[in-house]
Amino acid sequence: SQYAYIYSGIKNADAINSGKDKDLSSLGIKAKGENTLVVTLSHPMPQFENLMAFPVFFAQDEKFEKSLGKKVGTSSSKQVYDGPYKFVGWNGSNKKFKLVPNKNYWNAKAVKNKGVDFQVITDPTAALATYKKDQLDSVSLTTPEQIKKYKSSKDLKIYNSSETLYMEYNQTGKVKGLTNAKIREALNLATDRKGIAKSVSEGLDSAATGITPAGLALTSTGGDFAKAAAKATAYAYNIKKAKKLFAEGMKEAGLKKMTLTVEGTSDSTTSKSTLDTIQQTWEQLPGLTVKEKFVPFKQRLQDAANGNFQVILTDWIADYAEATTFLGLFTSDSPNNDGKWVNKEYDQAINAAESKDALNSKARIADEVRAEKILYQNSAVNPVYWVNSPVLTNPKVKGILNFSSGAGSYYMHAYISKK
Repeated sequence: SQYAYIYSGIKNADAINSGKDKDLSSLGIKAKGENTLVVTLSHPMPQFENLMAFPVFFAQDEKFEKSLGKKVGTSSSKQVYDGPYKFVGWNGSNKKFKLVPNKNYWNAKAVKNKGVDFQVITDPTAALATYKKDQLDSVSLTTPEQIKKYKSSKDLKIYNSSETLYMEYNQTGKVKGLTNAKIREALNLATDRKGIAKSVSEGLDSAATGITPAGLALTSTGGDFAKAAAKATAYAYNIKKAKKLFAEGMKEAGLKKMTLTVEGTSDSTTSKSTLDTIQQTWEQLPGLTVKEKFVPFKQRLQDAANGNFQVILTDWIADYAEATTFLGLFTSDSPNNDGKWVNKEYDQAINAAESKDALNSKARIADEVRAEKILYQNSAVNPVYWVNSPVLTNPKVKGILNFSSGAGSYYMHAYISKK
């Protein structure tokens, strides 16, 4: 499982995941009675409490799930619910379903509504039209045209998604040239981050200054981690310098011409405009031809995991409110390090942040800033922009809680105002 790594730090989790320990009962997670869970850590984890709000750690019913086997979660009826709602009406592929209050929830009296109806509408124009007909209380704006039209609307709310869209280079040696640091640096320098952010969201998204997005994690003094990290990086658009470095890198790699295929997601409304801008600026580099390739989201995930790409446009959304949820992606043994970049100094910085400096906030932040700097200096990846979510919401709907990591929206306190 690609998400098994997130249990790292819990006693024996790494040994079990690697196959070294076959005894699953040795995992440091035990049920103590019906209402208490005891977790034993192998080292301090400052993000642990935050992690417990992430769905991967939600309680499961072993007896129920064993009876279903691989069918667990394939429809709303094949799951057990211990939260404020039950999920009903989803058969695995239909487009309408709902949350209804769970009478067995420990605090059921606190649920202020009768439930939430969901619709899957893949056409952005149709989704917006449904909202305008008062048939939806909330809709995401997913095209630049929509954002431009409703940028000043009283219904518009902007949520921090704690999401970074970035480009990953295949550094396994399959693509001659991408193992050359100067070529990668040239590609980073030839990326117009501000221009891309403007084109995809009318400027609501932000040009990335690092892999960790703004508004996610705090420094030891309460400042924004992304701002502190930006002092150690200098991601910029400089086509003149890019051309010079690219020519030097090509010479070092023994290349006169180079063709790169950049893969994006066909399901996304922003991938095309992003790759068009990248193609336009990258092809100013001497001898470089850029081809675009679009595949469905599921295929893109498979291609990334299998290393079946040259350059891939991908993204990550925070699992918890700490910088390592992004920085941990690029360690040598991370299952999400699809480009297979390896750097011992980087591994040491992340290891220090997660172990010996875990409870020393100042030292831990210094480790993480150092990791951001190493990523930048080696052009390991190419952070493009930080994503924000523009949403039109019925002003009469109150009390929805939105979070930028973990499970995104909580509805139990939501209600519709009569005014």
